[in-house]
Amino acid sequence: MLSKQQLGVGFVMVFSALLLVGTVSAAGPSQREASLLSVVNGVRADHDLKPLAADQRLARAARGHSATMLRRDILTHGSFGARLRRSGALGPRFGENLAWGTGRHASATAIVGAWLRSPGHRANLLRAGFRRIGVGALAGRFAGYSGAVVVTAAFAGR
Repeated sequence: MLSKQQLGVGFVMVFSALLLVGTVSAAGPSQREASLLSVVNGVRADHDLKPLAADQRLARAARGHSATMLRRDILTHGSFGARLRRSGALGPRFGENLAWGTGRHASATAIVGAWLRSPGHRANLLRAGFRRIGVGALAGRFAGYSGAVVVTAAFAGR
């Protein structure tokens, strides 16, 4: 028979574990997403721009879009403004960068570097009016490659 003290300790351990699981799964950024945000904000700092703040609504929309692209095996923006507004994200202006890669081409540095070489993507990264970002980076089979990373970066601001 367990003592009251043992039961109390067991309850506290189980309760703490449940809290920890809830915290970890509460839509915080993955390591890959956090790395992308860090590299994006590093580039913005290099250009004397304010860092972008992580926005949970934009992140949920970005993850959802990356999941859809993985599932459908297609890289497409679609109606991203309408999609972001439906998520509850606040604008009034929105932008979106997409990417995918494998191996070293899937690193945060490689992805942001590719965006910087593309005029439209570069404009989104360096737009002074954008204040918030949501990043969704998911791995799976894409374009015939196992372990591909599909990225959506959703921007919002003025």
